[in-house]
Amino acid sequence: MHGPLDIYSIPARGNSRVVLKRTLRKGIEKLLDHSVRHTLPFWRAVGHRHQGVLFIKRDDLDGGLRLLDAGGANTIFRSSLFFLGEMAVALGRAGKIADALAAVAEAIDRSESTKERWIMAELLRIQGELFLLQSTPGGAETAGDLFRQALDGACRQGALSWELRAAMSLARLLRHRRRPADAIACLQPIYDRFTEGFGTADLIAAKQLLDELSDAGRR
Repeated sequence: MHGPLDIYSIPARGNSRVVLKRTLRKGIEKLLDHSVRHTLPFWRAVGHRHQGVLFIKRDDLDGGLRLLDAGGANTIFRSSLFFLGEMAVALGRAGKIADALAAVAEAIDRSESTKERWIMAELLRIQGELFLLQSTPGGAETAGDLFRQALDGACRQGALSWELRAAMSLARLLRHRRRPADAIACLQPIYDRFTEGFGTADLIAAKQLLDELSDAGRR
């Protein structure tokens, strides 16, 4: 079992990537069409927000953010931890770091207050990546602490995909600090626990990172 919502972990090579993107798009379009024909405003809104996530994965940040933030803070979806996390990622990629940090902080606060902790590890990892983007004094240390918290939380939860993402974030930070051996020690055992899904974007990125770390360690 991987993490929830791995539906968006699109394989990054070959025809399978095209097929899965088309399948996702058609599924969302069917949801939107059904919700309109049967007057289901809630499910129409759900469809639009998933459409926004797909836009973000295609690098259409403006279009994705418009769909994710439709209705603003007054909408019920503003309380969705998954959509808040995706909004934070998109805002960070758009260079709106303060807004991104506010969004992920809101999601973490909601997760703690509602005890809805299934996505907490990923939210902490996102927060760490945003601190790195902010480039403030002590930001790297804070990010490292958040990555370790995310790694520990994902491990205790048994969420292997979240664990891999947290390990990759921490490994990149260790590589930046010229500690390739420590980075490999962090990432390799988690990568080795996977038995399938090696065509997905996360596992391809993890393998590439491990190869780069091995090369750096031989220099």
